Parts: sequence; C-alpha cells; structure tokens
Amino acid sequence: MTDAIALANTKLTITENFSEVEKLAVIDLDQENYVHQPKAVDISDVLAFVGCRTPKLWLTAALADLPTIIQDHANCEKKAASTAMNLMFRYSFFTDLQVKLAQLVREEMLHYEQVLEFMNKRGQEWKGLSAGRYAGGLRKEIRTYEPEALIDVMIIGAFVEARSCERFYALAPVVDDELGRYYRYLLKSESRHFEDYLALALDVAKTAKLKDPEENIQQRIEHIREVEKNLILTPDDTFRFHSGVPSR
Repeated sequence: MTDAIALANTKLTITENFSEVEKLAVIDLDQENYVHQPKAVDISDVLAFVGCRTPKLWLTAALADLPTIIQDHANCEKKAASTAMNLMFRYSFFTDLQVKLAQLVREEMLHYEQVLEFMNKRGQEWKGLSAGRYAGGLRKEIRTYEPEALIDVMIIGAFVEARSCERFYALAPVVDDELGRYYRYLLKSESRHFEDYLALALDVAKTAKLKDPEENIQQRIEHIREVEKNLILTPDDTFRFHSGVPSR
C-alpha cells in the first residue's frame, strides 16, 4: 500500500459493509490484445476509498441499456486522456506528473480503442451522448488558487478512477462473459491510476511546502468523498457510466 493510499484510508469511516478482501481474476492483455493467464487483483483499497458502492438500481438500469454504458465508457476513456494531456502541458515543471500522466494517456487511449472495437464487433453505432453531471459536479469543488487547485484536480482524478474501478467490479459478474472479462481486465489499470493520482496530490502538497501536507490532503479527500457519494446516491436525470440513481 502506498503512503498516499494509507493516508486516504487512515481516518476513513466506512458507511457500508465491505468484505475484508475483494478480489477478481482478470485477463491481462498486451498491446496486441493477446490473452495471458488470469491474475488476481485486490481492489480493497479502492472499495475503501469510495464513500459508497454502486446502487442496485443503477446496475439494473445498466443491464437494460448496455449500449449507453459502453459508449459512455469510451467517452470517459477519451476524456481521461484529454484531461491528463492538458495537465501535462499546464504543469510541465512537475517531472513526476509528466511521467505518470504520460503512461496514463497511453493506457486510456488504448482502452478507448478497445471499447470502439467492442462496439464495432457488436454492431453498435456511435450516437450523440450528452455529458452527465458527475464530472461537472466534482469540478465545482476545485479551489481557484495554486497549488490547492492542482491538489484538488489530483484528488478528483483519484475519485474518478476509483469509481470507474468500482463500477467495473460491480458490472463484471452481471454482464455477458466477453464484456465481463474485459471489465475484470480493466481493474488493474484503473486501480493503479487511482493510486497515481493520490500520490501526485501528496507530492504537490509536499513540494509546495504546505503546512502539514498529509492533514491538508486528508481534509480534501474527506470533503470530496462526500460530494462524490452524493452524486452517486441521489436521483439523476441523465443515465451515464458515472451517473447517480436513475430518476426514471
């Protein structure tokens, strides 16, 4: 467990009962998409980090409208790559940020390509999808001054990646076998992205010599956790991959 994850979970009050260690076998794919032997991925840190689990009503709606979930997942991968690229240009003086986000961009675009292949294989046409409220709701919490703004962006990035991982974990057992295997494969990279964003938030706080950086980060994690939890558990008019409880 990294220092950043240990920090995030030190003062966490878990509101739901999680199993002690939740693992799924995943299929690792290389860049040519060859299948290797399954490996166990422990995502207990992710499940402890998010403030709640995906509601059953969302899962029911997802099974009834998988095409929307699949395409919005593709949108999410593309947006994640774009966000990371923008951060690399804006904060070019942070070497660790450059290295970690460059890797993230490559992986997100690979996943985007893979989801497009899934859509093509299933005969699913691309259609216009408006953005949901999730990302915008989180961005409202970003402070307007540095380095606090960058710290907030990193923490929000960690929550987005952690929620994506948790959603794949929830979907994998209930969708068809092919899609379920792919979602299990994604657990490893999504959980690593969550760790990278948390580590970068702590690095920024320490580099900026904020007073008590660990406490500073922990307070923001706790605040944003409540905001994110509210976005997941409250009624949502727009059904998307990261949306809340479907209102209809």
